[in-house]
Amino acid sequence: MDVIGAGFGRTCTLSLKAALEILGFGPCYHMADVVEDPRKIRQWLDVGDGKTTDWDAIFRGFRSAVDFPAVSYWRELTDHYPEANVVLTVRDPDRWYESAQDTIFHRAVEPEEPGSRWRRVLHRLMLWRVPELALFPRMAEATVADRVFGGRLDDREHCIEVFRRHNEEVRATIPAGRLLVFECRQGWEPLCRFLGAPVPDVPFPHVNDRMEFNRRQPWRELRRFVLGRRRGA
Repeated sequence: MDVIGAGFGRTCTLSLKAALEILGFGPCYHMADVVEDPRKIRQWLDVGDGKTTDWDAIFRGFRSAVDFPAVSYWRELTDHYPEANVVLTVRDPDRWYESAQDTIFHRAVEPEEPGSRWRRVLHRLMLWRVPELALFPRMAEATVADRVFGGRLDDREHCIEVFRRHNEEVRATIPAGRLLVFECRQGWEPLCRFLGAPVPDVPFPHVNDRMEFNRRQPWRELRRFVLGRRRGA
C-alpha cells in the first residue's frame, strides 16, 4: 500500500482515486469497489463485527485506498502500512455534511427508498441474484454509521463535530512529512510534489459531485444486477 486516504467520503475521494490511478498509484480502493464487487461486503461486515482484520487480504491487488469504509480504520491502516503516505482530503464542514446527508448518508442504511415500480422490482431482483447486497446496510452501519458517527447520521452538529475532530486527530497523529492535507481544487501540483510524481498533461479529475451521484444511482443498481447475473451464469 503506497497511499492511504484519510479523508471522509464526500471530500472529493472519487476524484482523488482517479488522480492516484493516473499517477500510477492504482488500482485505488474505494467504496465504489465494494459496491461493484458485493463479495467485498462480506469482508467488511466481518471487519465491522470484529471477526477479522486481514488487511492484506482485503486490499490485495490495490496500491492505494480512499473513502469509506477504509477511512473508518485509518489508524489501523497507517500502522499496518507504515511506509504508506497519507492524504487527508478536506472541505468546508457545513458543505461536507450537506453533501453527505444528500448522498452517502441517505443511501448507506436505506438503499431501497420509495420510488418507481421498476426500481423496487429491480432491487428485489438484485437481492435475488446478488444476495450479498442484502448485507450492505449492516456493513455500512457497522463500519461507518455506528463506528464513526455513533449511529447519529441525522444529527448535523454531531456529525460536523466528528468531521472536525477526525481531521484534527489525523493532523496530530501522522507526522508532517508523511501527511498531505489536500483539497482537490488545488489540482495536481501539491499532490504530485508530495508523492514525488511528475505532473500529468491532463486536467485534474473532478467527478461524482452531488448531482452526478444521485443521477448515476439507478444505473449503478442496474449494473449490480447485470454483474450478479454474470456471476450466477
